[in-house]
Amino acid sequence: MSSTFNYENLKLFYIGKEKVDERLIPLVYKNKQLTTHAAIIGMTGSGKTGLGISLLEEAAIDNIPSIIIDPKGDMGNLLLTFPKLRAKDFEPWIEEQDAINSSMSVTELAQKTASLWENGLLNDFQNKDRIGKLKNSADFTIYTPGSTSGVPVSVLASFKAPSKEILDDADILNQLVNSTVSSLLSLVEIKESSSSKEHILLSSIFMDYYYQGKDLSLEELISNIVSPPFKKVGIFDLDTFFASEDRLKFALKLNSIIANPSFKTWIEGEPLDISKMLYDENGKAKVSIFSISHLNDSQRMFFVSLLLNQMVAWMRRQEGTSSLKALLYMDEIFGYFPPSKNPPTKQPMLTLLKQARSFGVGVILSTQNPVDLDYKGLSNIGTWFIGRLQTKQDKEKVIDGLTTGANSNLDKKELFDLLSKLEKRNFIMKNIHEDTVKVFKTRWVLSYLKGPISKEDIKQLMSEKIKKTLIKNKEETDDKKSLRRNLDNSTNNIKPIVPNELEELYLYKSQNDSYQMQPYLLASSEINFYSAAKDIDLKKQIIEKIYLDETNLEVNWDENELLKEKEFTRNEKINSSYYNLPNFMLNIRDLKEIHKDFTNRIYKNNVLILYKNKPLKLLSKQNESLEDFKIRIQDRLNENIDEEVEKLQIKFQRDEKRLENKLNDLYVKLEREKDQATAKTTDTLISIGSSILGAFFGKSSSNRTNIGRAASGIKNATKVLKERKDVKFVESEIEEVSNEISSLNQKLKIEIEKIKEAFNFNNYEIEEEKVKLRRKDIYNVSISLLWEEV
Repeated sequence: MSSTFNYENLKLFYIGKEKVDERLIPLVYKNKQLTTHAAIIGMTGSGKTGLGISLLEEAAIDNIPSIIIDPKGDMGNLLLTFPKLRAKDFEPWIEEQDAINSSMSVTELAQKTASLWENGLLNDFQNKDRIGKLKNSADFTIYTPGSTSGVPVSVLASFKAPSKEILDDADILNQLVNSTVSSLLSLVEIKESSSSKEHILLSSIFMDYYYQGKDLSLEELISNIVSPPFKKVGIFDLDTFFASEDRLKFALKLNSIIANPSFKTWIEGEPLDISKMLYDENGKAKVSIFSISHLNDSQRMFFVSLLLNQMVAWMRRQEGTSSLKALLYMDEIFGYFPPSKNPPTKQPMLTLLKQARSFGVGVILSTQNPVDLDYKGLSNIGTWFIGRLQTKQDKEKVIDGLTTGANSNLDKKELFDLLSKLEKRNFIMKNIHEDTVKVFKTRWVLSYLKGPISKEDIKQLMSEKIKKTLIKNKEETDDKKSLRRNLDNSTNNIKPIVPNELEELYLYKSQNDSYQMQPYLLASSEINFYSAAKDIDLKKQIIEKIYLDETNLEVNWDENELLKEKEFTRNEKINSSYYNLPNFMLNIRDLKEIHKDFTNRIYKNNVLILYKNKPLKLLSKQNESLEDFKIRIQDRLNENIDEEVEKLQIKFQRDEKRLENKLNDLYVKLEREKDQATAKTTDTLISIGSSILGAFFGKSSSNRTNIGRAASGIKNATKVLKERKDVKFVESEIEEVSNEISSLNQKLKIEIEKIKEAFNFNNYEIEEEKVKLRRKDIYNVSISLLWEEV
């Protein structure tokens, strides 16, 4: 098999080698079959991590993004890729203790490891060029929630309001809220059930905000526990259901999260936005690894639950597709998907297993503990990879789980015998898309497997990305500070008198004895973008806050701060001191001009940007981000590639069938002649069996049996070579078939390259299309004065 064969051009994953008539040939797996999900089960040392990394490597080379949950720290090995396979590349990652155990220096062990990797690749129909391809195919990032060892990720800054698709599905919305609330309560170690008053109160607050389309920060959540935005829970008034003093105690418990010095690491960094973690601006796939080995159990449960809910929310915004769009990989599912308990992670995972297929999302779950798994919940999984298992109980549990539902016709005894004979790096594969069970040996991985990646290792690997994130955070902080002006040293105890028509609002941030209040102009409006032709009917609220200084001669609109919501009080607190106002805030005529200026500003500056791609005839939806639109383009291109490849298969089917019939005839002749053929003949037949044709036309090992039998017939024939014409004639025919195979291979490669280039993402330009605002669609314009505590 040529080591330069581009499996990815055919959307095939090369995952290992299977034995056919004592010969090892490549085993490939269609990537779209992962939309029916996969499970990897095997004991420590079975090769489970290597198989998982192989699948992720193949996905990256195929430009398929992955979201990886890494509880143990093994998945960071994906970043240890050394295309030149030099000893000095391996040396920094060689453990000194490993060198001592091997009676070598670190340098010597690095040289040995480099040679081991090169030979391992060559023996598995690969070469180091594939390492370079992997390294250049995707952008790899290790995120460390709650830590700055890797790229920090902001998960507690705000609980984002779900999309309209989620809000319109009551079941999914309830699952999302219940899971979020359960994981929050686990953080403060409150034993809860969905019927506990803590759970019901938090769920009610989340529902109240989400139905209004509002995000909810942790600070707001805690404040709402003390003073909820509703007076009744069910038929009972609030205090009867949950007494105010008990709510305060509950709020104080949750406040301990914010009070903890480590809280800062949970709110800084990149936002947990799935659509931004799939592709970069050039359409290159991202591999986002969330390393959580440094977290305690409750923190891990909280984060995994939050991430799974984000995956569900993102997924439900997507259009359906039959192609593989993205992978969600979890390296150890033990404790997150048990058979009897119901942790916060279980419901969103069930939702993904049941619904993700329709949206082109594949889920891969891995575990070394086969006993504590909900096999009924895993019945939606289409491919099972089973490696070595430690105990009889483990084997029986897996077999029981595997032989239910669609797999009920499997022979339990045969499976048990296969499992008992498995060697390291060997797996049983039961694929719902194929009739037979296969046994295969995993291929050599392209990444260097050094073992668990430590926090120090992550910091080294992510140093440049961490630096960029910290610089970005600092710039954002500096920008916010620059919006503030130097305040007067003196304040007036007496509030300035303003016209009666001007509404005054207050924002207090503390419970102090006295307050200094800074004035801001608060301008708000509602707008409606409408276009029947483009199916647009989008309503938005605009709220701008502008700093006021008494020396201002006019409103400085360019220094506005956009607010998401308008939640202030009309009640003034005693002992408040006020900064002076500019004169234009004291005159009703000037205020009317400000109202007019703001309306004109809204009309001129607000347009709805849509995105379009003309060749594919795609136009973005009204709430669709650029990231999601790019994903939709990639989906369409993947579907087009699938369609063209199927056409190509039909086009070449006749030639493939003719060659297969010729091989059958050759087998019959060889059986009849019973003479030894040359080694060249044997090699030719084997190369035919493992050629691109077998992969392209989806030939399983059983389809290639005749080829293997023919080769075996030659190998086992009499040792005395008899130069007879009929043997030579058979050999010449074999050579003829070989030449035809080569010709067909070349034609296929040319056609495949054409398809790949025709549907390359970079060839599809994204243009902007603007929907302008009509004056009649600007309404509820208001100008107010906001006094904010400083």
